[in-house]
Amino acid sequence: MPSHQPQPAFVLVRPQMGENIGASARAMLNFGIDQMRLVAPRDGWPNPDAVAMAAGAGRVLDGASVYATTAEAVADCNFVFATTARHRDMTNPVMTPERAMQHARALLDSGQKVAVMFGPERSGLENQDIAVANALISVPVNPEFPSLNLAQCVLLTGYEWQRQTTEAVAAPDIDRA
Repeated sequence: MPSHQPQPAFVLVRPQMGENIGASARAMLNFGIDQMRLVAPRDGWPNPDAVAMAAGAGRVLDGASVYATTAEAVADCNFVFATTARHRDMTNPVMTPERAMQHARALLDSGQKVAVMFGPERSGLENQDIAVANALISVPVNPEFPSLNLAQCVLLTGYEWQRQTTEAVAAPDIDRA
C-alpha cells in the first residue's frame, strides 16, 4: 500500500454514483494515493457499483472512511484544498493542481496533514464545504465547458501529486531515420 509515505487524503463530498467512487479509487491508486474519505455518499456505503468500477483498486475502497459532514472529514487536517470550476467570491488563494500539489508536498514534509476535497458530480462543492478550505484548486480548462467528471478531477490532481513525489523519467531517444 502506498500510504507508508505521507500523502494527502482525497475527500469525495456527497458523491452521487458508486461508479464514480470506484473510478476515483482507481485513479487514486494509479498515482499512489490510498487515503479516501467519503462524506455522505448518496447511495450509501459500501456500494457494489464502486467495487466493480475500481478495477483492482478495491483496497482503496476497503480503507475508505465515511463521514456525515465535510467538517468531520477534514477535522484532523491542518490544510484543506477544495476543487472548484466556479469563480467564487471568497478570499481563498486559487492554485492550479500542479501548484497545489507542490504546496501539499511541502506541508506534508513539515509534518502537517493535508486533504483535497472533490464535490458531488452534479453541482460541485457548496460554499459551506469550501468554507473549511484554506485554498482552492482550479483546473485550467475550456472556460466555455469547465465541467469535469469527479474521477477526471481526481486523476488530474493525483497525477500532479505523483509528479511531486517521483523523479521524472527521461524519454528515450527516438531514431528518426
